[in-house]
Amino acid sequence: MKAPLDGAPGSLTGLHIVDADGAKVGKVQQVYRDDATNDPEWITVRTGLFGMKEIFIPLAGVRRTGDDLHVPHAKETIKAAPRIDADGHLDPSEEDELYRHYGMARPGPAGSGDTSGPGGMPGSGETPDPDD
Repeated sequence: MKAPLDGAPGSLTGLHIVDADGAKVGKVQQVYRDDATNDPEWITVRTGLFGMKEIFIPLAGVRRTGDDLHVPHAKETIKAAPRIDADGHLDPSEEDELYRHYGMARPGPAGSGDTSGPGGMPGSGETPDPDD
């Protein structure tokens, strides 16, 4: 997963992120595209006392209303997301970790990291044990 250098997803940068309960989370910092399809798949938001932590949020289920980007996740779930460096690329294992955290199946062909199931539900802050 790579951050885009140009194109329409950049128009998301700076939009206000609003959680599932209507609370403001922050502003979109970066948009990450899928390596294979080049489609936008993740956004990042800065959080923390001084905005020093950049957190990934999936674009699946997001809707735009004016300058607001409404995400289907609670602010607490977003803030509890795994800390992954927003260094311009997400590797597949990092994506899998994020999808588990948000309780989502990884898009794509079967066997490419499907994480559906009861573990790692949004807000739990836990990741499922692969040996369960």
